[in-house]
Amino acid sequence: MQRLMILALLLCTSTTVAAEQVYDLVVYGGTTAAVTAAIQAKTMGQTVVLVSPDKHLGGLTSGGLGWTDSGRKEAIGGLAREFYHRVWKHYQKPEAWKWSLPEKLRDQGEGPRGGRAESSTMWVFEPHVAESIFDAWIDELRIPVIRNAWLDRREGVRMRGQRIESITTLDGRTFAGRMFIDATYEGDLMAAANVDFHVGREANHVYGETWNGVQTGVLHHRHRFGVLDRPVDPYRVPGDATSGLLPRISPDPPGVKGEGDHRVQAYCFRMCLTDVPENRVPFPRPEGYDPQQYALLLRIFDAGWREVFAKFDRIPNGKTDTNNHGPFSTDNIGMNYDYPEASYERRREIIQEHETYQKGLMYFLANDPRVPEEVRTAMSQWGLAKDEFVDNGHWPHQIYVREARRMIGRFVMTENELLKRSEVPEPVGMGSYTMDSHNVQRYVTPEGYVQNEGDIGVGTGGPYQIAYGSLVPKKGQCENLLVPVCASSSHIAYGSIRMEPVFMILGQSAATAAVHGIRDGVAVQNVDYEKLRRQLLADGQVLEWSRPLPVNPRATPSSKLPGVVVDDAKAEFAGDWPNSGAQGKWVDGGYRHDENARQGEKTAVFKAALPEVGRYEVRLAYSVSSNRATNALVTVRHAEGETETRVNQRQDPPIDGLFISLGTFRFMREEPAIVTVSNTGADGYVIADAVQFIPVER
Repeated sequence: MQRLMILALLLCTSTTVAAEQVYDLVVYGGTTAAVTAAIQAKTMGQTVVLVSPDKHLGGLTSGGLGWTDSGRKEAIGGLAREFYHRVWKHYQKPEAWKWSLPEKLRDQGEGPRGGRAESSTMWVFEPHVAESIFDAWIDELRIPVIRNAWLDRREGVRMRGQRIESITTLDGRTFAGRMFIDATYEGDLMAAANVDFHVGREANHVYGETWNGVQTGVLHHRHRFGVLDRPVDPYRVPGDATSGLLPRISPDPPGVKGEGDHRVQAYCFRMCLTDVPENRVPFPRPEGYDPQQYALLLRIFDAGWREVFAKFDRIPNGKTDTNNHGPFSTDNIGMNYDYPEASYERRREIIQEHETYQKGLMYFLANDPRVPEEVRTAMSQWGLAKDEFVDNGHWPHQIYVREARRMIGRFVMTENELLKRSEVPEPVGMGSYTMDSHNVQRYVTPEGYVQNEGDIGVGTGGPYQIAYGSLVPKKGQCENLLVPVCASSSHIAYGSIRMEPVFMILGQSAATAAVHGIRDGVAVQNVDYEKLRRQLLADGQVLEWSRPLPVNPRATPSSKLPGVVVDDAKAEFAGDWPNSGAQGKWVDGGYRHDENARQGEKTAVFKAALPEVGRYEVRLAYSVSSNRATNALVTVRHAEGETETRVNQRQDPPIDGLFISLGTFRFMREEPAIVTVSNTGADGYVIADAVQFIPVER
């Protein structure tokens, strides 16, 4: 009897130990950051488990985003570059090209087969290829992966003081660890560990930014109604506001420019489509299909728009990575605001609504007789790829969560770091893509027309560093958690950081820091940065940009100009002012023009806080061309009042072919110097590029 009791006690103890195995690192998530974090920790000799709420590894990279948004590829190193090398190796095999020849793939100007020959990397790929690479990589290192394991967000995070001891999933499995990484798109583990975070757009004043918050009047890309031949009526009965709004238009006011709000940029699915008949599945009519949901698109067609196929970006084997493009497209604007903090059940509802909307959109374009015939006929040649997402009806298994929660960590990345206005402490990787936010809302303008808001595309002027402090919580919060995906960043800075290669970079760096924290017995906030830096460099991470950026011979960097220069990237715009660089010379990254439309409605305001009280010569930069206005209205606000000038922008600027002098004026320190460019009464295109203030000796 005593022996049986001892045996039972031993069995019980054995079961308890097995259930409470303590891993060096527990990675929660199935994204690319999760994969690289697990690989890095295992490569460094640590025990690691990958606990994934997803069935498929790779997030968006294996979920349809095969046309990599990478920015400067030279800034991508480490395991991220190794992934793109493995992609390249796969497509060197003749059997990899089943449905098309390599020569038919659009090159991107980067070597054979859409890759970079000098570094043996390839940046476009099929979803199933990406997933197979991740799975094989994990298998090589024998990393345990627990799939379909959803964190119990209410009671599943066991903490002792400021440290996570274990996490438990909804099916009751528990994973104990010394360090944890939240590599989900949503930041569920971070939130359950009571780490500070933010959802929505911050006001510009919070971090001293320009491109955060509500962006009414700032219309950068082709995803807006200003690209149409005429404005679009939002009402069910045109001109009759009492008839109600068409579907997918919000009745709410958009908010005040520069102020914060709760809204989140739009989500969509990155569809993998094909026009290869043998591999094409016709667009299905989804359950719950309602053609009235696309009534606004018909009015956009009536206004002359036909850019339906502009973002059917080619990937191997006759397929595409199809993304949002235009004023009404795959982005399901305004239908995701509660997703970041929603319950799992509510998120599934949101995802299903997005799937119904987007499947319905494709079915509508291919079949509805009201769609212009040339569009309908062309769309009918496309369909879902039969050999992709085979267990999900050929539909992507991952919705594009462009932004959800963002941690408020030890350091917050903002546009100021990305634009090199502020130094980045303790860099652990680099990004370089444009600060890119998709539209956040669709509303009715005061004039009674429909408009999209939130679409931003601001260049960073080259690669920028990402701080280690943006991966860790503030001191006094969780000591053994790193967050490489929902990183500490403002909304607009996250618009660049959120690229998939950057997530791979940050996943690797986060795991490296976790290992150093374990070895040195310190909190993640106290990891020895010099040790971390040496390890990252040894493992191929790129932490500094040493290569000169290519300079357009027609561009003059503002940093090389005397005085105080305010470029158009820092100006405030009312109305549509698209970017351009087609004509003449310019300052920094290009100039803006008013589209030669809606005279009297558009202004560009350049503000400067001058260092000293006194007199300054004020100069205006513009690019010359024969279609410019001969009478662009420019107003200078100075200490004595306002002075208006009409500038002939068809004449070459007399100062270095770039600037014209507007005169000399006195300015006070208490009031900013303001120069306003307007298209009131203009007889051609009005250009807004830069304003220069040069102190005049007394």
